[in-house]
Amino acid sequence: MKLLAIKENNQNEKRVALTPDVIAKYQKFGLEIFVESEAGKGCNFSDEDYEKNGAKIVKNINEILPEIDIVISVQRHDFDHSKLKPNATFLALLNPYFQKEVVKKLANFDINVFALELLPRITRAQSMDILSSQSNLTGYRGVIDAVYEMNNSVPMMITSAGTISAAKFMILGAGVAGLQAIATAKRIGAIVCAFDVRASAKEQVQSLGAKFIEVKTDEKIDGVYAKEMSEEYKIKQQQLLEETIKNQDVVISTALIPGKKAPILITEKMVNSMKPNSIIVDLATVNGGNCELTKSDKIIVHNNVKIIGYENYPSRIALDASKFFAKNILNFVELLIDKDKNLVLINRDDEIIKSTLICNNKTIINENFLN
Repeated sequence: MKLLAIKENNQNEKRVALTPDVIAKYQKFGLEIFVESEAGKGCNFSDEDYEKNGAKIVKNINEILPEIDIVISVQRHDFDHSKLKPNATFLALLNPYFQKEVVKKLANFDINVFALELLPRITRAQSMDILSSQSNLTGYRGVIDAVYEMNNSVPMMITSAGTISAAKFMILGAGVAGLQAIATAKRIGAIVCAFDVRASAKEQVQSLGAKFIEVKTDEKIDGVYAKEMSEEYKIKQQQLLEETIKNQDVVISTALIPGKKAPILITEKMVNSMKPNSIIVDLATVNGGNCELTKSDKIIVHNNVKIIGYENYPSRIALDASKFFAKNILNFVELLIDKDKNLVLINRDDEIIKSTLICNNKTIINENFLN
């Protein structure tokens, strides 16, 4: 069996799906490893680093594709799938809810296509959970970028010249990215508050030493993911955020709803009410953003408030993001390998496979993408 890791072709994507340290583990599955030349360049992994660990470097992937059983990438999907042999497997982050045309295109080929962001949030899938591992780093890096762009200090400082108050951070969304943002901001001395629509988030926020702000209502949700709330709730939510945001130095928004455009939590009115030199870091930019003024992959200034809208935050910390990503994919591939028969086995009754397999036998089989 042969596995190929391909080079990303988006200039904003510096991650790589395979790091040299996991090659030996793949070989234990009976896989021969191929890596497209310069695939690890964005993380400072050289072709020699891969070769030293047992991989073979490929200059032209079209020459090797007919022999490959599994192709892995971070986000790249535009290579020549027609060259793959029937029933070959391709897995990557495809953002399928927002790239339905890509899904339709991939369904033209007789291959198995997996979208890794569709992994179910179950215990058995935790070691494969790419969204969680990447979101963790996103929350951390969002705080670092905010501090870099600030023109004041974060912790309280007492000096002979007087006292500087600690900066105030507000985190919108207390999922994986939000909780890491809270923890990072607290570590560097900020006063932190956080908001989330899920009642279950309160205890997690408070356990990290942050204040939980909540809408006073009987409408509550629990679970891993946020969901869209009623109009009445949204009005109360907006009033709460308007009252709180004007006193903050930094607002980091992380709110995403699976399969939908990111909810607008920060209106232009709210931005106008913020203190001069405040910072907004919109970590939901990839799905439209939580701030209605966010510009994709740009830093803009509106009414003396700086709004940071990078789309691909994990790529801004590409080395560690790639290490996590590579291990997540390794664990997923292990699920597909029948070591005794030395072949890729797609068990469509497995909950993990069923959730992530989008295309099979020239057909879109995931019910979420049939229309």
